[in-house]
Amino acid sequence: MAEHTSSSITIDAAPSEVMAVISDFDRYPEWTGEVKQAEVLAKDAQGRAEQVRLVLDAGAIKDDHTLAYTWSGKNEVSWSLVKSQMLRALDGSYSLAPAEGGKRTEVTYRLTVDVKIPMLGMIKRKAEKVIIDRALAGLKKRVESEAQA
Repeated sequence: MAEHTSSSITIDAAPSEVMAVISDFDRYPEWTGEVKQAEVLAKDAQGRAEQVRLVLDAGAIKDDHTLAYTWSGKNEVSWSLVKSQMLRALDGSYSLAPAEGGKRTEVTYRLTVDVKIPMLGMIKRKAEKVIIDRALAGLKKRVESEAQA
């Protein structure tokens, strides 16, 4: 199994508020930075996204890819790559754990990326860490600003 990179952050909001932002793919271009376009291609019986097309522009990496999402209960979502121009694999997950009686949420983001071009493992893991840290910081900022609105 490929190595993954993970990181966690605590957000001042309930898990349901955090998951509401994570699952609102149409609004990703407003807060993620790298995602320029997001389009839900298919939904499950509960109305949650099952396949999402994302257009990324992260400077050196520009890609148009489709991810398949799996929802595990109300506090976890994982995804895997369906198709991509630049990536061989993109597997990840968000796991939410209530903290302080549900007033705060510890969010753990795991990510495994495999690109089609050759890349040293150390450089790949550093890129994964940057992606995770930016995503968690953006998520925290978005959720907490919406909670205060």
